[in-house]
Parts: sequence; structure tokens; C-alpha cells
Amino acid sequence: MRKNPTSILAFVCVLAILGIIYTTMMPQWVSKNEEALAEFSTERAFNQVKIIAQKPHYVGSTNHELVANYLKLELNRIGLETSIQEGFTLNDKGLLVKSKNILARIKGTNNSKALLLLSHYDSAPHSFSKGASDDASGVATILEGIRAFLYSKNPQKNDIIILFSDAEELGLNGAALFVNQHPWAKDVGLVLNFEARGSSGPSYMLMETNKGNQALVKEFANAKAKYPVSNSLMYSIYKMLPNDTDLTVFREQGNIQGFNFAFIDGHYNYHTQQDDIQHLNKTTLSHQGTYLMPLLKYFSNIDLNSTQTTEDNVYFSVPFGFINYPFAWVFPMSLIALGLLILFIFIGKAKRVITFREIFRGFVPLIGSIVIAGLVTFLGWKIILEAYPQYSDLLNGFTYNGHAYIGAFVTLTIAICFAFYNRFSEAKITMNHFVAPLLLWIIINLFLANSLTGAGFLIIPVYFGILLFGIFVITQHYSLGLNLLFSIPALAIVAPFIIMFPIGLGLKILFGSAILTVLLFGLLLPIFGSFFRKGVWAILFFITSIAFFVYAGYNSGYEYGKAKSNSLVYVYNANTDSAVWTTYDVNLDEWTKTYLGEKNQKAVGLNGLPLASKYNSTFTYSAIAPNIAISKPTIEFLKDSVVGNNRYLKIKITPNRKVNRYDIYANPKMTFYNFKANGVSTSGQKGNRLERDDMKILCYYVVGNEPLVMDFYINKSSLFDMDLIESSFDLMTNPLLNIKPRSDWMMPTPFVLNDAILIQQKIKRYTAPLNVPIETAPIKDSTITAIDTLKQVVKPE
Repeated sequence: MRKNPTSILAFVCVLAILGIIYTTMMPQWVSKNEEALAEFSTERAFNQVKIIAQKPHYVGSTNHELVANYLKLELNRIGLETSIQEGFTLNDKGLLVKSKNILARIKGTNNSKALLLLSHYDSAPHSFSKGASDDASGVATILEGIRAFLYSKNPQKNDIIILFSDAEELGLNGAALFVNQHPWAKDVGLVLNFEARGSSGPSYMLMETNKGNQALVKEFANAKAKYPVSNSLMYSIYKMLPNDTDLTVFREQGNIQGFNFAFIDGHYNYHTQQDDIQHLNKTTLSHQGTYLMPLLKYFSNIDLNSTQTTEDNVYFSVPFGFINYPFAWVFPMSLIALGLLILFIFIGKAKRVITFREIFRGFVPLIGSIVIAGLVTFLGWKIILEAYPQYSDLLNGFTYNGHAYIGAFVTLTIAICFAFYNRFSEAKITMNHFVAPLLLWIIINLFLANSLTGAGFLIIPVYFGILLFGIFVITQHYSLGLNLLFSIPALAIVAPFIIMFPIGLGLKILFGSAILTVLLFGLLLPIFGSFFRKGVWAILFFITSIAFFVYAGYNSGYEYGKAKSNSLVYVYNANTDSAVWTTYDVNLDEWTKTYLGEKNQKAVGLNGLPLASKYNSTFTYSAIAPNIAISKPTIEFLKDSVVGNNRYLKIKITPNRKVNRYDIYANPKMTFYNFKANGVSTSGQKGNRLERDDMKILCYYVVGNEPLVMDFYINKSSLFDMDLIESSFDLMTNPLLNIKPRSDWMMPTPFVLNDAILIQQKIKRYTAPLNVPIETAPIKDSTITAIDTLKQVVKPE
């Protein structure tokens, strides 16, 4: 291979290809179209977000009701008749709430099954989130899309149902209410759900199916969305994570499939005070619109009964395109790739341009780069967390300077690759050493074919690499243009994952990005391996990496718009008549130290009754707080009767102040049968027995200060031992405590019960239960006997 003086040109071309790939993932413009009323306007949708996300509107708040009323009026304004579905649901995680769903329906001319457009309108509680991205953006996308659709008078065969669901942020309860109790649910054939888990970046399409995806994949391709960003590996990973959406309820409880559309970049704003209109990216909102309009037109006119299948397809998006093929092809494609590689190796051996000795030597820089880059990144991130303890303040695991750290470790990994190949590989034997990454990629794909078939599309760039290798073996000719052309699939398919993984899964997964960078470097070896003076390139990338680290360190502090999250909770223990301040924070700041003191006292006895949170956060520090006059709830035992071996209880808990949440606990030795809360049962109750993993019974989010009424059976011999925690979200405004406001570079910690006043007390009565003399069989785990007899004895109120 002759000397090639075009290394800089090759590098610039690779950067240009990457730039084109990333810029074509989503629209780079904001559609205004103020006068084109039949088209989707990002500006009009953005104005809707402004109105919806003016203030926090979590379930139970005054603003929540105002937003609900606004959405009804907006649907009326575009000519639709609305209806309200309201009722209690208790999900299998013990979360009870009264949801209020907002619905409208557009009749089609020849309905097969209805197309349902879905977004939730409640914002996250506890953190003063205005919910601009999550999920005012989804609601606004549907409002603007339906307005444009109706104005254009597009032909429409299927009915279109619009559902603005409630209580998604609490436990997907609004979706469950619709799926299980609304008569329209049986009419739904497909769901388009618009969501957000960040505030910027491309919107990713994720399917939700119970059986096969083949029909949905093909129909999505036929709908011709302009900027599809999706692949079958993403959903395979998504299913492993605890990040369900409303669509999950449709799939699991209604056997109704559909598409999620959600953006995840800017994850540090998710569920925080910074989920406001200022942080929502307009081009991201445009991307949501580019999905809705073509899919709305297409799916409102096809037979939605035909979208069911048992077969699966691999699928992936490329700039302006969407490719798919059956799962059945994945394993054979990997075997064929292996066969082709072996064939070209032996042809090269016969032509004396390939030697087995150099092939085996090619594994040294490849494996060395993988091991060293993976270890350096894994340990490097651990060291950074020690050097910057404030990064642990952000529970979602992605820092404000997270993109700089991605750049730092990726460029450091490339420097390591160049250093290894400088030491162990010369330009003239590059194509010999190219065999090692090709073979490793084939082995990975053979493994994925059996364990993670959705990743089967990763064999595509390997084919292009094998063909490039074959061309070299046959012609012994090096061409920069050909190398760049055949590198495009690797850059288009693999490179986005390097950034996507840490954004979606947190910076703790950076070592995965480093390993993937080495594997991509291997696929690009015909370009980079032919570089002379690789040591110089290693130094240049190392310097670039240092620059990223310096930039990240310089921007490691907090400021307005990139705020530090902190937490403060006031807990009054009615059993001991004592009060404490407490926090979930690991690193106290000047605001929290005002209440918790300079000397950090570990939180003692506060985590015995676990409060649910996304990341299982517990209280860290506490300090004595003043007792204030808080009105405790009224606990009434409406029914308490012993019938044979069984005891029936009906307990009513009524708030005597404005409250937002009740958490109910019971001794793990207590077994509950036929448990109901406010008249509804949980789907986690099997064979009449309430299944639970710990002390927690339920979490009730209160709307309109409505009391909690629980009725259930326990064994007569069981020790009655129950507790409650009553919470109000008024810590910052309660005049009895006079909490000073946070600085503008601080915000409430999301994902935890925060800025709240808690009352903890026992649920107990002081008189013995009524003993009803009747013979009845004991209640067993699988069923409860003599229920009819008990109902006659224990008469309702």
C-alpha cells in the first residue's frame, strides 16, 4: 500500500459525514406557517405549550383543574365535542388516585378500528415542574396536529379518538381508567403516544407490541415520516428499563399496540423546575409534528385490524429512510458474513496479500484498545465523581456538562486506538489487521442473533467492511473515496449509539460508549489504519480530550438554568410529639444547612417507613425542628367486626388540612384479603389476597381533600399494626414555618417527596372489635370463604 498524504482530508470527510448524519436525524428548522392553516405549525404548538406550562399542574393542584378546563375549551374551539371520564384506580404498585381523562372523537366514514392519539396533561409533583416538555409538548403536538388535519379536510375512514390522560406521572392511572372502564377502549386498534424524557434532541420512535412487530414496522415505513429515528435495539433495551408510559398500560391491560414518540436529550431537566418553556427545544417540537402529520393521515385510512402479527422484523433508520427485514434473516446473515470473510481471507492468502501471522497480530491493538479504553473510562468516571461530588446531586445520572464528558472520553478512546495501532500496526498491513475487527463484529452479531435479535441490523456495516476487504484482496488497490463510501453505513448506524447510550442510560454507561468507539474505529480501519504518523494523531486526540475535560471542569458549577437540586422535608411524629427537618441530599448547601445545621446528623429512624421514589432514595440527614400546630387527620373505624376466624375492618381517614398524599403501611406479618381503597381493588391482589413486598400498602394522591376509605379482611389472630404518613406540598408557603426561598441557582430535587410537611402516626382504635358469633371457615391464601355470609353480618353504612 503506497504512502497516502491525504490523512487530513480523510479525517475532514469523516467529520463531514458525521455532521450530515446528525443534522438529518431531525428537522433543523421551526415551522411557522402561520397562514398555512392546513399545515402543522411549530410556533402555534409552542404557543399552546406556553399556556399549558405556565405553572406546575400536578394532580390535586388548582392549576391541574385549570389546564383540564383549557384543554376542553381548545378541543371545542376546533370543533370537537369533549367528554370527561373520572374515577378511582388502584394500580398493582399500590398507587391510588382519582383521574380525570379528557376525550374527543372524530367519526370516520368506514371505521375498522379507531386510531387513538394519546398524551398526558398532568405534570410531575414534588419538584415544581411546569411540565413543558413532559408532557405539554405532546398535548400541544396533538392539538395543533388535529387542528391542521381538520382544516385540511383530509379523507378519513377510521374514527380518531383523542385522549389527554391524567395521573401518568403518578402511576399511569388515567390510562388504566380508560383501558379498563371506558366503552371506547374496545374500539381502539392503534395508539400514537407523544411523550418526553428530556427537553431537546431527536424524538425516538419506540413500538409497543405483545406479539410480533412486523405489520407495524411495515406500516410505519409506508407512512413515510420525514425524519424517522428508531431501531429495534432501542425497544429491546427500553423493555429492560423501569420507564413505562401510558402506552404500556394499553399493551399490557388492553392488548392494544402502538407507537411511542419521545425525546430524551436534556435529561437533566426531566421532572425538574427547569422543565419550562425556556428549556424546550423548538426543533424537537417540530420533530414531533413531523411524526404526527403523516402517521395521522396514513393510519386514519388503513384497516387497523391488519396491524396484528406474530412475526418480528429488525428495523433501523438511516438519514431520510427506514429499513426493515425479518428476524429470521439475522442468524443466516451473520453466517454468510463469516463465510464471505473466510473466502476473501483465503483468496488474499492465495494472492499473497494476506498472511495468517498478520491477521493474528491485528488482534493485539484491537483487544488492547478495548481493554484499556474500557478500563480508563470506567475508572476515570469513578475518579471524576470523587473529584466533583456535586454530580451526585442530579439523581438522573446525567450532568449539565455531560455532553462534554462524552466528548472527552470518546476522543480519549480514539487517542488510545491511534496509540495502539501506531505501536502494533503499520499502514502497509492495515487490511491484514482489518480482519480482526470484522471477525469480532461477526462474533458479536452471532451472539446477538440468539440473545438480542433486535440488534441484528448491526451486521449491515460489517457487510460493507467485508466487501471493502474483498475489493482490496481482489484488486490490491487502495482508494480513499471507496473507503469513505463504504464507511458511511458504520458511521450512520453505529456512531449515534455512542452518544445515545449515556444520554439515555446515564454517564455511568460511558465505558460502553468507549468500547463501542473502539469497535467503530475497527470498522473504519481502512481509513484510520492507513494514516501515517498515527502517534501524532494520538497526541492530537489526547489534547482534544484534555480540552473537553478542562471545559467540563470549568462548567461543573451551578447557575440559573443549570440549578443544583436540593431537598427539605418537615416531619412531625404524632406518636412522640416531636418534629425534625430531613433531606435526601448527600451534599448539603447553604440553604439546607440553614435547617439541618453545619454538623451533619445522620437521619435516624426516618427510613423505617419507606417513601416510594424512582431511584429508591432515602433520607440522609436530619435535625430537630420546632413543633408547629398542624391539624392531624381524623381516623375512624367505621366497621370492625370479628366473624369466626376472620376480622373485617373499614377505616376512614379524613384530612383536617389541605393535603396531597397519604402513604399507608402495615406490619409485613399482616395478611390482607379483599382489600379495597375508595371502593376499588388493586390488580396486584391475587386470589383475594393482597400481594406486597414490604411494609407499604398504598400511596394515595388526594384530589379535592377527598378522604381515604379502606376496607379489608385480616385473620382474627393477626396483630393489627398500621401506620400512615400524611403529606402536604406546602412547605415553602406555610406561614407557620416561614421557609426562606431558594437561591436562583437551586431547585427542588425531583423523583422524591420534597418540599412537604409530613405527619407520621399510628392507625389505631381504643375499643375492642365487635365479636359476631357465627361459624365460618378461615380465610386461606388462595381464596376467601363465606363472603356472602359476612356481607350479611357486616352491613354497609
